[in-house]
Amino acid sequence: MKQEPVFKALADPSRRRILGLLQRGSMTVGDLARNFDFSAPSLSHHLSALKAADLVRSERKGQTIVYSLNTTVLEDVSRFVLDLLDGTRRGRK
Repeated sequence: MKQEPVFKALADPSRRRILGLLQRGSMTVGDLARNFDFSAPSLSHHLSALKAADLVRSERKGQTIVYSLNTTVLEDVSRFVLDLLDGTRRGRK
């Protein structure tokens, strides 16, 4: 896991919201866009950052691109944070 792009992507509230929406299941750009007030280029920028961090996968289905969570990377991030917190707790004892 490349940590810097992952945490940079997660730092943005809109990107976290996109990930939250994708927890419900795969969505097209149109599906995602209905949940935001910003422009299509802005949504594309956020999706590009999430893809660069490998948090989101895209699959072309005809003319449509469908986005889904990459749960493997999210599990790696969760494990990293929990290990970090565990190490912090051990340091306090």
